[in-house]
Amino acid sequence: MNDSKTPPIEGAHVTNFIRQHIERDLEAGKYAQRRWGGEPGPAAKHAGAPIDPAKIRTRFPPEPNGYLHIGHAKSICLNFGLAEQYGGVCHMRFDDTNPEKEEQEFVDGILDAVHWLGYHWGKDDENLYHASDYFQWMYDFAVELIKHGDAYVDSQTAEEVRATRGNLTEHGIESPHRSRSVEENLRLFEDMRAGKHADGSHVLRAKIDMKSPNINMRDPALYRIKNAEHHRTGNAWHIYPMYSYAHPIEDALENITHSLCTLEFEDQRPFYDWLLEKLASYGHLQRPLPQQIEFSRLNLTYTVMSKRYLKQLVDESHVDGWDDPRMPTIVGARRRGFTPEGIRLLVERVGVSKSDSFIEWSVLEDCQREVLNEIAPRRIAVLDPLKLVIDNWPKGHVEECLAPNHPQKPDWGKRPMPMSSELWIEREDFMEVPTKGYFRLSPGNQVRLKYGFVVRCTGYSKDETTGKVTEVHCDYLPETKSGTPGAEAVKVKGTIHWVSAGHSYRSDVALYDRLFTTQHPGRESGNYLNDLNVASKQVITGYLEPPLSDAMPGDCFQFERHGYFTADHKASRPGFPAFNRTVTLRDSWTTR
Repeated sequence: MNDSKTPPIEGAHVTNFIRQHIERDLEAGKYAQRRWGGEPGPAAKHAGAPIDPAKIRTRFPPEPNGYLHIGHAKSICLNFGLAEQYGGVCHMRFDDTNPEKEEQEFVDGILDAVHWLGYHWGKDDENLYHASDYFQWMYDFAVELIKHGDAYVDSQTAEEVRATRGNLTEHGIESPHRSRSVEENLRLFEDMRAGKHADGSHVLRAKIDMKSPNINMRDPALYRIKNAEHHRTGNAWHIYPMYSYAHPIEDALENITHSLCTLEFEDQRPFYDWLLEKLASYGHLQRPLPQQIEFSRLNLTYTVMSKRYLKQLVDESHVDGWDDPRMPTIVGARRRGFTPEGIRLLVERVGVSKSDSFIEWSVLEDCQREVLNEIAPRRIAVLDPLKLVIDNWPKGHVEECLAPNHPQKPDWGKRPMPMSSELWIEREDFMEVPTKGYFRLSPGNQVRLKYGFVVRCTGYSKDETTGKVTEVHCDYLPETKSGTPGAEAVKVKGTIHWVSAGHSYRSDVALYDRLFTTQHPGRESGNYLNDLNVASKQVITGYLEPPLSDAMPGDCFQFERHGYFTADHKASRPGFPAFNRTVTLRDSWTTR
């Protein structure tokens, strides 16, 4: 991170098992003699090169087949943060090994999301890599595995492979093609690459142990045939490496020291180590080899993080796209008004462990409130408007009232709020027959108009058909203006918000809430779509104080009493910004 204001992912006094692992390696000088040829490559490329200036190398390796979500933020913060803290470098790498699901749109979105979170992959973002850059090396290494008798071409169908793989209580059955000669395997593999075979007709498998208690070691697939165009390499390849094969090779070629991944890859670690050890023993990879370390993923309640589920939400129009502010995607969170600082604070508070658990959505909201409270200027918005008429107000007069831009930051100054004879107030701030403890406006009662005058309610009008109050009347006390010597002359128990009807502007305001009604969507109902919150988005029309008309997309504010809001980059027009509610002032779900 280049921003000095960006907090570390953890306090300096906090440790965890990954940091301890790194510190042990540094103290022992485990990677001190590694060499770096200036770019990724096999052992020969780094031989004779200078000592690697990076004390450690980590990487963030997303697949470019979707938008990043908040769960990815933990991996981003961990990999980039640890590299920075220990004098290292974090690589930005796209694992683009599946040509049928990858799009440039997702590549651009991922890069933008990582930048928005405050991170860079080198001083000039020079450490940007793609798995597809290494396809030739991966192919060459596969040929070496075949030549050493450690891989073979299997011509069983996918169903046959699954049927002979075994399970946790029964070992697998060796393929009838496992004993193919090296020469035959090399010929078939070359033909696979040349596009001479149909999808699914052959796979290249590692030859390890079909009786291994770890199913991932039972001759896992290394390459499959996919006669598909790749968004970077075009039609150059007809075979593509499996992720489990490509990933460790990518790490080794890039000189990665600590390969951090989530717990679902723990069972894959023996194969990770087996593959790299084999290739290093052939002389193709530099030692010491990368080491895989697993940690628990970031799971949040009241949402889903599965790419398949998120894509379904978008494709079936349950939400308004990947950047819908209700989505847990980074682009959605950003549009909603979540801050990168708040997301990094969440990661810091969640910490690093090897135990999977769910973090309450309210923790994320609290982190956002904590950050927004410091950075958001205060403004007034009336979201459920009711007309208030001051009958004794001087005709045509406009009074300038002063309101602080931030009550805890006097150096931010004050802003003028025009007051006139007609105002908008919140409907809930008037009650015809006040209940016990209600101190806002009611017939005969006095309240203070915040930053303005004390007023006394003298009457109100109602719609004869609906019985709904349409207008409230009052008189103001001229000597009670806030900030003047007479302000405290009249004591009142209630204060209400307002904007001038003649100076405010109408704006659409989107009130966003949690996308699902249950903590774990689908767990009890059987289908996560059944738990969608139909009230998760409400668009209303409010009246906002004049300075808000100058807000630019992405500007955030606290609408006093209502919560934190952000000017939307899609719905806003020049001079007429529309706002999204980022988060309420307090957690309203704890009382539901």
